[in-house]
Amino acid sequence: MAVKKSGLLTEKQIEVLKLRAQGLTQEEVAKKLKTSRENVTILEKRAYKNIKLARETLAALKTFGVSATAVIKPGTHLVDVPRIILNKADEANIKVKANFTRIFDEIRFKAGDKVKRSMVTRQITVKILPNGDFTVE
Repeated sequence: MAVKKSGLLTEKQIEVLKLRAQGLTQEEVAKKLKTSRENVTILEKRAYKNIKLARETLAALKTFGVSATAVIKPGTHLVDVPRIILNKADEANIKVKANFTRIFDEIRFKAGDKVKRSMVTRQITVKILPNGDFTVE
């Protein structure tokens, strides 16, 4: 039987975490999911372990794996953002694994709360990794 995953967590782990966040005890979660309390304990423990590992990995990338950082200031037109990122990558001799359209779309999706219409309203930081990937903060 294949286990469905969402990132590093299985769907069951996510379900357990959601129910626990609602204030249910492990026993109540077990009854609701028709499983044992011990199974709920295992699912919850593994979920938190995976979350911790993901956080540690992201922290390491931010500290050690970043080759360049592009800071997009408020007032920048959204259409100018991909060029700013590509220029910063060029300065660091990194070939970004994305074209103009993908960068534009990633910024709109991942930093949508920092963009209004076509203008950047709050600073956006883009970390460019040595392998050409980038993260949007």
